Amino acid sequence: MAALLLPSPDHTCTRLLLNEPAQLDVRSTPPASRAVYAAAHVVADPVRACTADLGDAIDWDATAQLRHDLWSLGLGVAESMDTAQRGMGLDWAAAKKLALRTLDEARSVGGQVVVGVGTDQLDNPRPSIEEIRDAYIEQIDAIESAGGNVVLMASRDLARAATGPDDYLAVYSDVLDSASRPVVLHWLGSMFDPALTGYWGFTEPHAAMDTVVQIITEHLPAVRGIKVSLLDPELEIALRIRLPEPARIFTGDDFNYVDLIAGDGTRSSDALLGAFAAIAPYASAAFARLDLGDEQGFRDILGPTEALSRIVFAPPTQYYKVGVAWLAYLNGKQSHFRMIGGFETGRCLEHLAELIRAGDAIGLFPDPDLTAARATAYFAVHGLT
Repeated sequence: MAALLLPSPDHTCTRLLLNEPAQLDVRSTPPASRAVYAAAHVVADPVRACTADLGDAIDWDATAQLRHDLWSLGLGVAESMDTAQRGMGLDWAAAKKLALRTLDEARSVGGQVVVGVGTDQLDNPRPSIEEIRDAYIEQIDAIESAGGNVVLMASRDLARAATGPDDYLAVYSDVLDSASRPVVLHWLGSMFDPALTGYWGFTEPHAAMDTVVQIITEHLPAVRGIKVSLLDPELEIALRIRLPEPARIFTGDDFNYVDLIAGDGTRSSDALLGAFAAIAPYASAAFARLDLGDEQGFRDILGPTEALSRIVFAPPTQYYKVGVAWLAYLNGKQSHFRMIGGFETGRCLEHLAELIRAGDAIGLFPDPDLTAARATAYFAVHGLT
């Protein structure tokens, strides 16, 4: 069996004998019981990962293959969002190119896609409310014109410019009126992006919830739902209760997704999760059980993955993308462990080792020999033998 040495907090190395991979009954058709999207990451071109032209920094073929892998497991793809280093290495020009390529790839296999849009094409550090509105509308038009559905991501520009909830109400009203298809809103907590502190006009989330509910209620035909990434299940459940039908919560809670998706017998959440990019086969197998009405089977498969996800999304949470790329590398989904802009340096070797231990505990690695060889080589380059 495959074994490797992993760095420990005391600067020694401990030997880990990798487990056999989990045997999962996956399926290729989308779940019927919930809408499910995995927020996919981008594979960098290892030679050009830090180039100024971000479009040249992407390995397009490897990035497309990641999306085909998700579709083959019945999962939808959430494209050009924060998991794809949007705003943290990927600008609008590169994100748009990525989105249009993914929409083309999806049509070839009938894959489901939603695309993140924002205001990150603005080069004015202090844009007006009107400029922010127009930037949103420009991006929506670019994606809808290509046949795509959008996730209206939270805007750092709006967080800086807004003086209170009325500014959010005004911007979102005009933007939603411009959309030709129902959109998914996005409430991204400050743990994912500190620049979004005070979004919706309040730092207190229950007060902010009032703004969210008002926007959705007043524009219900234009709103498919809202992705909630607050890592607070009680807040998500409180919003779920207040949400007018037929709008849905798309959980983005990478700590507590099992209970939130399973629901309480009356209400449940759909899923739009970065975690599912790392544990896609488990999600596929779990939703197959849920579609059969086997909630316990769903929990038995997906429940153990939350321990790994909590490590991937540990503070500082914005570096969770490193864990997603690292696990993809160890699973043979990409040929290297480089990220756009050198983002992989955001996590230490101890953290990478912890991910291996947690992944191994659930049988995440389909080829343990490959995983051991790649991890050993990577740690050796950093002086660990």
